Amino acid sequence: MAKDRRSRAVIFAGAALTVIGGMLVATPGNSKADSDVAERGMEVLHGAHVMHVHGSHHQGGGGLLTYGGGQIQTAAMVYLVYWGSQWTNNDPSGQAARQQSFFHGVGGSSWNNSVTQYCEGASVGTTRCGSSGTPVGNHAGALAGYWFDNAGAAPSRPTQAQIAAEAVRAAAHFGVTSNVQFVVNTATGNNSRGFGTQYCAYHSSTSSTIGEVAYTYMPYITDAGASCGANFNSLGADAGITIVAAHEFAETETDPFPNTGWVDGSGAEIGDKCAWISSGQGASADIKLSTGTFPVQSLWSNAFNNDAGGCVLSYP
Repeated sequence: MAKDRRSRAVIFAGAALTVIGGMLVATPGNSKADSDVAERGMEVLHGAHVMHVHGSHHQGGGGLLTYGGGQIQTAAMVYLVYWGSQWTNNDPSGQAARQQSFFHGVGGSSWNNSVTQYCEGASVGTTRCGSSGTPVGNHAGALAGYWFDNAGAAPSRPTQAQIAAEAVRAAAHFGVTSNVQFVVNTATGNNSRGFGTQYCAYHSSTSSTIGEVAYTYMPYITDAGASCGANFNSLGADAGITIVAAHEFAETETDPFPNTGWVDGSGAEIGDKCAWISSGQGASADIKLSTGTFPVQSLWSNAFNNDAGGCVLSYP
């Protein structure tokens, strides 16, 4: 365990770490998430892919996912960041422990195996990688570490630029940027504007002095109740914690720097196309991992139904 007097961090054995000398600093003017604009009290998100609240999103007719020519994550590692002193003795839904258990077990699962049909290095416009390109990875031990960054309070209503800056601080703290995603969590009652009315979570990327940092913003999901998954498909009051986490995890694996990876003709990603399905093929359900049973949504598979595509809970 790596620890200092101001914060608490854990790095798990097996994580492939690249040590980077010096502090990472967000580069002003170059971030996909640095132009926050408040409009009628709601934050306008830039360069972000949003998971919409339940009831506001419908699976579109954008067809198969196609490759945009950018990077994917060939060996994705997840770092969970619990931002602010507001987390201290204040986690009524047990979101931190639930997240950690899910990410401990999701790597190598048949659910996450759907991402392996997508790749980088293939021709732009590709819908089936076959033997070309390097596929998205699905390895055990995806959770590389977590950090309670609790030396001071996080902003009470953090902007997208502030969240992106926290992701960069996390990259500096752990000393790694390649093939990783940082999940920035805010504590109960401390969520950004628009949460629970416009979105449940989002993922994006931001520039730093050593390159792009892929990150997810994860509000305190149960604060939104049924709007972000509470009791969805009768899966329990805390179902949204892992339904939303799974959505953003898979999207970051396949499109870490939106929209340069895998999206369909309407701009939807692997999770968007299967969000909030309540019945029939691809309906959200519990899956069993080595660390427990967790509610998840399905993921889009280009290969399903004889290459016509569809939403699946396992692959192949």
